[in-house]
Amino acid sequence: MAIWTTEIKELEKIYESFKGQLPDLEKELERLIKADDENMILLYSRRCLEVIITDLCECELKRPRKSEPLKGIIDKLNKEEKVPSNIITSMDHLNSLSAYGAHPKDFDPEQVKPVLVNLDIVIKWYLKYKELQITGKIEEVKSEIKQGTISPPEKSIIVLPFENMSPDPDQEYFSDGLTEEIITDLSHITDLLVISRSSAMTFKGGKKKIGEIVKEVNVHYVLEGSVRKAGNNLRIAAQLIDGINDSHIWAEKYSGTLDDIFDIQEKVSGSIANALKIKLSSIEKKKIQERPIDNAFAYDCYRRAYPEINSMSKERLDKGLKLLSKALDIAGENAVIYAGTAVAFMMYANIGIEQEENLKKAEEFVKKALDLDKELAEAHFTLGGIIVLKDGDMIKAMDHWVKAHKSKPEDPEIMVYLSLGYDIVGQDEVARSLVEKCAKIDPINPLNDAIAGWNHFFGGRFDSALDSLLAAYNLSPENPMHQYFKALILVYNDRADEAYEFIFKNVEEQSENIWSQVTIFLKYIIKRDKDKLTLLMTPDFVKKIHCDLQYSYHVATFYAYLDEKEESIKWLENAINRGFINYPLLSEHDKLLNNIRGEERFKKLMERVKYEWENFEV
Repeated sequence: MAIWTTEIKELEKIYESFKGQLPDLEKELERLIKADDENMILLYSRRCLEVIITDLCECELKRPRKSEPLKGIIDKLNKEEKVPSNIITSMDHLNSLSAYGAHPKDFDPEQVKPVLVNLDIVIKWYLKYKELQITGKIEEVKSEIKQGTISPPEKSIIVLPFENMSPDPDQEYFSDGLTEEIITDLSHITDLLVISRSSAMTFKGGKKKIGEIVKEVNVHYVLEGSVRKAGNNLRIAAQLIDGINDSHIWAEKYSGTLDDIFDIQEKVSGSIANALKIKLSSIEKKKIQERPIDNAFAYDCYRRAYPEINSMSKERLDKGLKLLSKALDIAGENAVIYAGTAVAFMMYANIGIEQEENLKKAEEFVKKALDLDKELAEAHFTLGGIIVLKDGDMIKAMDHWVKAHKSKPEDPEIMVYLSLGYDIVGQDEVARSLVEKCAKIDPINPLNDAIAGWNHFFGGRFDSALDSLLAAYNLSPENPMHQYFKALILVYNDRADEAYEFIFKNVEEQSENIWSQVTIFLKYIIKRDKDKLTLLMTPDFVKKIHCDLQYSYHVATFYAYLDEKEESIKWLENAINRGFINYPLLSEHDKLLNNIRGEERFKKLMERVKYEWENFEV
């Protein structure tokens, strides 16, 4: 079954909503919906865009399109502010990606989904636009547009956090763990959109009604339940609810012991698939039946360790590591537990505890995990993080993040890191498709604005990045990373004085956090205080910056801003050596690099970057 079935069904709904009203668009969209070949889907997606752009050219630019390329008209509509910037972005993505339909040898089927997602966005906006000029609109479409909502996919679900009914409140980890495992199982079902754990957990302990929840995350169905664990005994209740009309579809109670937990999880996932009339493939059934930790007691230790190792607290990390050690004692060699242990040691390094020694231990355990399971997503994801922290080699890290994403394509955390990686190496469209997918399956993640902003920033769209990065800061104003990007994007939008005032009021000069240190560095770049900058370049600061390609790139742009050409090119070369090969950004879009673009060393670097960018492969 095609991986874009859900997107085609969404377009089919739109088609039915305006049938008989826009004959040219209706004809091309009908052909698209009926097409069963990837190449034809791209071709008819492009023709739908051509119909819309041709009409906008006549209505807004007051001239016929004739043979003018779509890109030129899109740019003109953007320059004259005839179309909202977010719609322009979708038009650009749709135009560039759908062009591959004419070149099958260069075509990757994965490109179909982002094409259809962007076409969905463009057509829905276009219907709103045409609403002012034609009558007889279907009320459902009007309502959705006015309310700013989109009908949820028919096969879509959120698993709400299972309520802990155990006599011991410390058993909360078990109910959370069960929630996550069911989400993971359901995520293996290709035809089902499953909201991620991080978004689902925001409803933990809340009092929102089912109708409010489905509107907020845009899904059709809700699974809720409870867990009672007393010693080795379990009692689990689950019910599936149609969130659109708040009706119960299916409910079941399960009793057993801890040894039965895996069978219960499998039964819940299978029952949901049956209730939604989804026929599971043999691969999907196998994925749901897989149990990476097949000993229930070892699994229990692992689940208890999980919140401890993600706490960023030494005391809780110590506790988590002991639980993982106990899990290994019970289960013996186990790839998932080894990967969890690697994460624990990496977290020690992250919070500044014996960094070199703990990164070495993390690397040892992740290699043990990969020796047992070469495809394990958790191990590849962790190894990518270790490589960035230890070596600053983004391209090598991305190799592992891509492998992790291939094994767990619905994991939003992996998508966040991978999208940033693609941004940095200048693969803007691929990054954008991950950003959009992440927003769809993890709609309440506060990082969504940030990764959208990074995608615009590293794509050279600094005006578009402004709103997203400011929104990310407003969600987490105490986060040093978001503070940095707020200040930075103000500079790139010619608001340097405002950036300086913001840093002055909000960022401590003596912070040990590296993001805060780079933000203070930016503060004195804005004021061109070279004496202060020299004092900030301590051996420790230089070492941290030198090991990271992104920090090195930013420092290179700062020195270029000061017209310190030699220092700028030195830092830029270090960033490039570590994988910062975003040729469009470096060669053209980044305005802070204008002062060094005439330098011969810069030109030679760009020859190398262009070659590596054009030949980039993971």
